[in-house]
This record gives sequence, C-alpha cells and structure tokens, in this order.
Amino acid sequence: MVLWNIDLTLLDVARVTRAAYADAFGKVTGRPLVKLPPMAGRTESEIFFEALALNASPAAGLAGEELLGRFAGQLAEAFRARRGLLTEQGRLLPGAREAVAEVSRLPGVVQTVLTGGIKPTAVEKLRAFGIDRYFDTGIGGYGSEVYPKGAMLLRARSRAAEKYGVEFGESATVYIADSTRDMEAARFGGARSVAVASGRSSEAELRDAGADAVLPGLSDLAALLQVIDRLAPVARP
Repeated sequence: MVLWNIDLTLLDVARVTRAAYADAFGKVTGRPLVKLPPMAGRTESEIFFEALALNASPAAGLAGEELLGRFAGQLAEAFRARRGLLTEQGRLLPGAREAVAEVSRLPGVVQTVLTGGIKPTAVEKLRAFGIDRYFDTGIGGYGSEVYPKGAMLLRARSRAAEKYGVEFGESATVYIADSTRDMEAARFGGARSVAVASGRSSEAELRDAGADAVLPGLSDLAALLQVIDRLAPVARP
C-alpha cells in the first residue's frame, strides 16, 4: 500500500488554497482571515481552530464540531468555484505525474492519498491535474474524518484491508510526503516513510524526523522505485 501526501509533495496550489480558505473562513465566522497558520503536515481541524485563535474570531455560538463542519462545507464550495484556477495558478511538481503513474503499475500495489485536507478538496486537486485515476481515493485518509494524521493512516489501512482482503502491515505500507509532521504520522500509523524535500522541510530535518528514506524530489523515478522496493519488499515483481 502506497499513500501519498498531496500538497507540496505532488502539487503546489497554495495561492488557490489561501483564497479558498479566506472565502470559507469569512462566510463561517463573519470575520476576515488576516493570518493563516502553518499548514504543512497538519489537518484541516488543526488549521481551522488555530486560525480562529490567530484572527480572534468568535465561534458564532456554535459548538466546535458544528463550526468545523460548516467551514468544511464552505471550503469545498470555495474550491469548486475556483476549479479552473488550480492549473492556472498552481502546478504539478517535477516528476509527480510520472511517479504516481509508475507506482500504480507496480505489481500488487494499492495506491491512495493521506492528506490533512478534506476529501472534496483533495479530489478536486488531483482531478484538476489529471492524476486522480491513479488513486483509490475511497480508502484514503482525509482531514475531514479523524484526527491526528497518524490515526488517519491507521483508518486508511483498515479500509484497504477490508476492501482488498489483505492486511497491510508496516512492512507493506509506504507513506510518501514532504514534512516532518508527516514522518511522525508514518511512525504512529505503522508505515515506512519516504520523505521528499519538495516542501518547507530540508533533507536534514526530514532525516532527523525519522524518515526511512529521503529524496530531493520526485524527478529521479528510478531512485523512488528502488526506495519503495527496499522498504516494502511485497511490491517486488
């Protein structure tokens, strides 16, 4: 089982994300989003509630779960409204398309995503760049479901086992991501971790966070496949 983080691992749509967040935040709280918290490796709930604190926004008399639910709905709508901007203002990172296409062809591999974002926005991003067909998004882990990210990984493994009738143990599960928090999630969720230094974490920081392998990016496809093959021997032809 190979899981991929999306933002700054496969693609960069930061401009659209910031605009969509500001739109959704304003509609839910009635206040402008002046400060956006750090997002790398974090779930939607973490980001939203920290944004409330940073922007001194009232909870509008709603319980936290209800408020988060309203925000998630508005965020999904804001992304749909900006669908055309994803490719205009964003980009696939070098080697990303080739990497997910080739990994999907490895014998016996189930490929999905593990992202802090909610499922509707994750699917919009993948679909905009034409790479959604390489993933079984139905078994993925999303920020709209459970918290923290390591628990999302455990949930994704459970769904995959139920669907495919195979237990995906630690030696058969690989998580590819770009942040130190993602490396921590891999350890918690029982997965081997491949770090790509395409985000805001350096190669040294990713190694210190416990990554099982570190790559500068996804451009060297042979290196990526070798690392996956070494960490998850079940993927060998």
